[in-house]
Amino acid sequence: MKKADREAKRWILQAEDDLKFVEWVLKENVFFDKGCFVSQQAGEKALKSCLYASGERRVLGHSLFEMVIDLIKKDRIFEEIRNEAKRLDRFYITTRYPNGLPGGSPFQIYTKDDLERACEDLRKIFKISKSFLKNLGIE
Repeated sequence: MKKADREAKRWILQAEDDLKFVEWVLKENVFFDKGCFVSQQAGEKALKSCLYASGERRVLGHSLFEMVIDLIKKDRIFEEIRNEAKRLDRFYITTRYPNGLPGGSPFQIYTKDDLERACEDLRKIFKISKSFLKNLGIE
């Protein structure tokens, strides 16, 4: 297995573990702010996996939207998750820091509805990412 494939596999495995955590949080009906943040992080890891698999040597940054734009250049399938990436990017700061919001604290503001939508978006990102990786022989 090539080094790029190994790195891609490491990232997608961690993303899958993060997804399990998000699903647990949703099932337990707790910590919606943290679940939304981990959804963003899991999406980031899934997309970084695809970038590594496509030959990128260093993948920096945290914006899912920007990663999707880069990945669209490699495969148009990533067009399908442009909006999901944008929505998940909104959770990068505001779910963790009170000064990212105009009032209240993240644990007070984020709801089960927010987490349900984040989980839906994350699952779609996973579907596209796993399909892309499978086409490259990474499963």
